[in-house]
Amino acid sequence: MLLRSLLRRAGAAAAVSTGGVGVGTRATTARADPPGALASLLVASRSYAKAKGGGKPAGATTNRGKVRAKGPRGVASDEGAAGDFEGGGGAGGDDLYVQFELPTDPLPPTYDPALDVGPGGRPLFAFTDTFASFSHRDANAYVDFTLDEWKAMLPEGLPAGMMKEFQETRRCAVMVRESFLDLRDNFRRIVDPAIAAKRKDIKRQIVLDGPRSCGKSIALAMLVHWARTEGWLVFYVPQGKDWTHGGFFYRNTYSDLFDTPIQAAKILQDFLKYNETRLQQLPCQIFEPIPLGEGAGVGMMKGADTVEVPEGSTLYDLIQTGITQSHASVGVVVRLRKELSLVKDVPVLFAIDQYNSWFTFSEFQEPVTVRSCRAIHAKELTMVNAYRPMLHNDLMVGAFSHSTAVGKLRQDLPDVPLDARVMFPRYTVNEAETVCHYYMRQKIIRRESFSEEKWKKIYYLSNGNGSEMRWLAAFI
Repeated sequence: MLLRSLLRRAGAAAAVSTGGVGVGTRATTARADPPGALASLLVASRSYAKAKGGGKPAGATTNRGKVRAKGPRGVASDEGAAGDFEGGGGAGGDDLYVQFELPTDPLPPTYDPALDVGPGGRPLFAFTDTFASFSHRDANAYVDFTLDEWKAMLPEGLPAGMMKEFQETRRCAVMVRESFLDLRDNFRRIVDPAIAAKRKDIKRQIVLDGPRSCGKSIALAMLVHWARTEGWLVFYVPQGKDWTHGGFFYRNTYSDLFDTPIQAAKILQDFLKYNETRLQQLPCQIFEPIPLGEGAGVGMMKGADTVEVPEGSTLYDLIQTGITQSHASVGVVVRLRKELSLVKDVPVLFAIDQYNSWFTFSEFQEPVTVRSCRAIHAKELTMVNAYRPMLHNDLMVGAFSHSTAVGKLRQDLPDVPLDARVMFPRYTVNEAETVCHYYMRQKIIRRESFSEEKWKKIYYLSNGNGSEMRWLAAFI
C-alpha cells in the first residue's frame, strides 16, 4: 500500500513539473533527467524494500566486481567511469555503482622515459630479458615480460598472487628484490666451483618461510625462470596442495602407501611441457621393473605386476610410459625422482610451492569401520613420500604458502635440515617506494595525489605486505 501511494504521488508531481499538462494534451519537450520526485521515489522505494526484506532491497545484487563511481579505483582507471548504473540514485552518490571489468590479459608494455622514473630519478624498468644480469646494485627495478613469455617459461602454471598482480596493474612486470638476488646467488655459487670454494654459507636445500603475501611464491617462480634461462633442468610444482587434494586414491599393496594416479599423470604432462627436448637427450640409468598400481577408475591390471624399462630408454620414454599407462603413472613419478638425482650433465633443481601442505593431513580418508574414517596424512601418499624429504645432496627449494590455510608448523620439520628454513622478508622502505612509483606509472595511484608522506602511510599501514599495499594504493 505504501508503494502504491508513492507511485500516485510521484505521478501527480510529474504532471505538475511538466507545466500542468492536461489529460488530452501531450508533452513534446524531451526529458533529459528524471524529475526530483521520481528520484525521491526511488530512494523511498529502496528504503521500503529494505525494511520489507530484512535489510536488503528487492532484487539487490552483490557488490563483488563493482566499485563505487566516486571510489578511487574508478577515478584512477584510464578507461574512465563507463558502464551501467545500478542501485538507487538521488543526489547522494553513495548508492551509485559503476560496473566494469579489468582486462583478462594485461595490456602490452609501453615505455615512456618521462613516466618510467623511479625513486631518486632512477629508471623504473630494467631493459633485459633475463634475471641473470642483475647485480645487487641494480635491485629494486622492474623487469617486463609479456604474459605469453611467462607462460612459455612456466607452462606448469603461475602463482595466484602473481596473476593477481598482473591483472590489477595490467602489466606483467615483477620487481627484482634483494631477497630474490640472495636466493639466486646461493644456487649460482653451487654450480660455479670457483665461487663455491670461496663461500661456505651456501645451502643446497632451502625452505622459504615468511608472512603471508610477502612474495615467496613469486620469488620461487622467478628462480625457476632464471634457472631455465641458464639451461637447468627444473622440476617445478606451482601448487603442491594439488598433490594431496582431489582425484582418486588407492592403497598400493606393494608399498603400503596411497597412490593418486590422476595427479601423477598431470605431473608428468606438466614436466614434459618445457623439458621435452632435454629429456630426450638424457638416458635412463635405472632399469629395474616399475611396479604397477591401480589405474584411475579401472582397477588393477590383470596378468602383470610390473612394467619393464627397455635398455637405451631415455627419460622422455620413461615419462611417456607413465602418461600412456595409468597403472604405471605413480611408479614412473617415483622412478623419475631417483633418475633426476643421478643426472650429472646439467644442474637439476626441485622447486616446490605450497610445500607446507605436504606436512599436514590430506583431504583423503580411509574407512576404518562402517561409521568412521581415518584422515590420511600427506606422508602416506606415495608421491609426497618420494619428493618431500630434503636430506639428500640434490638442489631443492620449497616455499610455504600461508594463503592455503594449512596452519602453523613446528620449527623442526621431519626429513628437512635444521638450517634449511629461510625467512623471506616483507617489503623494505626502499622497495615500497619503488612499488608505489610503479603503481603510479600504471595509474593505480593518481600522479597529482602522489607524495612521500602518502606512500609511507601506505607502507606503515600494511607493514610491507604486498597485496595490502596494492589494495591501499588506490585510496591515495
